[in-house]
Amino acid sequence: MRICVFCGSSAGNQPEYLQAAVQLGTTLAQANIGLVYGGAQVGLMGAVADAALAAGGEVIGVIPRHLVERELAHEGLTQLIEVASMHERKARMADLADGFIALPGGVGTFEELFEVWTWGQLGHHQKPCALFNAAGYYDKLIAFLDHALAEGFMKQPYRDMLIVADEVDALLSKVQAYEAPKVAKWVQSGER
Repeated sequence: MRICVFCGSSAGNQPEYLQAAVQLGTTLAQANIGLVYGGAQVGLMGAVADAALAAGGEVIGVIPRHLVERELAHEGLTQLIEVASMHERKARMADLADGFIALPGGVGTFEELFEVWTWGQLGHHQKPCALFNAAGYYDKLIAFLDHALAEGFMKQPYRDMLIVADEVDALLSKVQAYEAPKVAKWVQSGER
């Protein structure tokens, strides 16, 4: 099994974010779960990779060439895959992974998570998508998602697809036990 981790290329302002990345990388390796991530050596990205490697885990990085040229690529990975574009990076990471976890991060992390979550809703995959809500980082996003549900822009089965936990063992247990909902995604006549 491999888990793709989306996370920030910076470490953020709270030490708990870095601790969460280290804890996740270590726990994945100890559980014999491979790590797939964006291939950089900086921020939470570098921390999760270094922790997994230090614990003897497999770490596959996927990074666009333009970021390799900026010397951001992690040189000590099990495998570093260079790709031409960000689109190719995301598709390759998704193909390599059996599930997805987002640590704290910025717009890129949000975009990556929302894309794979959408793919799951559309039935393109049946892989778990999860938020590691370290130090309450995603509390406001979770509240907004519940608002979208209450306002009729999301259905409960799709909201339930996104796993949320603030502790790594609970998160991995939920990810490993995940079963995709048996619902079709399309707009019914009369809905807009």
